Amino acid sequence: MTEKQYETPGGRIYYWLSRTGTESPWLVFLPGLSADHHLFDRQTAYFSGCHNCLVWDAPAHGRSRPFALEFTMEDMAVWLHGILEEEGIRSPVLIGQSLGGYVSQVYMNRYPGSAVGFVSIDSCSMSRKYYSWWELLLLKHTGWMYRSIPWKLLLKWGVQGTSETDYGRRLMERTWAVYEKKEYCALADHGFRIFAEAVESKAEYPICCPVLLICGKKDAAGSAKRYNRRWAKQDGYRLVWLKNAGHNSNTDAPKQVNRLLEEFTENLHFLKEKE
Repeated sequence: MTEKQYETPGGRIYYWLSRTGTESPWLVFLPGLSADHHLFDRQTAYFSGCHNCLVWDAPAHGRSRPFALEFTMEDMAVWLHGILEEEGIRSPVLIGQSLGGYVSQVYMNRYPGSAVGFVSIDSCSMSRKYYSWWELLLLKHTGWMYRSIPWKLLLKWGVQGTSETDYGRRLMERTWAVYEKKEYCALADHGFRIFAEAVESKAEYPICCPVLLICGKKDAAGSAKRYNRRWAKQDGYRLVWLKNAGHNSNTDAPKQVNRLLEEFTENLHFLKEKE
């Protein structure tokens, strides 16, 4: 994949893309909080030969550092849109893991009708109705908790909490090796806080395209499983549970996730042809 850069007032965003030269849909992969573009290595390797693909290191993540922690979820959506505009990408399929799923929803709220599909991987709805006031309050004050934990222990718990496989855990170990404790804690604190603030804004976050929810059965990140059950039930979305997969289920069950993404995009093509 070709490495590219996008300049913003807060810093430089790095992203990678591959073009097939065909009319195949654009798959836009958005990693979760503290993860970088390697989170989707097993997806981009599988799809880059047959689909147009783009994946980024979100602001203040991976190569997109240093980056001032002064941005909002809305800023991230605007910058993502700027990247897609610069590359001439129209009607993407947004595939977001955890934080990446939240960015996708903010993007679709700001640019309604711009995405042709949305796949949430171990993410949750942005709708205010799903969250209690105390959950949002805790999310805005996680920094002190992270800072109170010894760095080696924090990394150990974090790695074990994201994945159920050796591959997934080694991947996160390598990803977090670039951070020192102060930077990591600041990034986590900022990410949770801007998410809570975006939810509290009471924006509607409508999703006007086909949706697929994917969640690991062993996802231990917060209340992700409970939120996904409610999201699927209340909004009528298809929810696929992945056995023996954790919060980074696309690294734990890549073949299953790739098959689901393939089926999802093929169905989008079928729907387009019917129109």
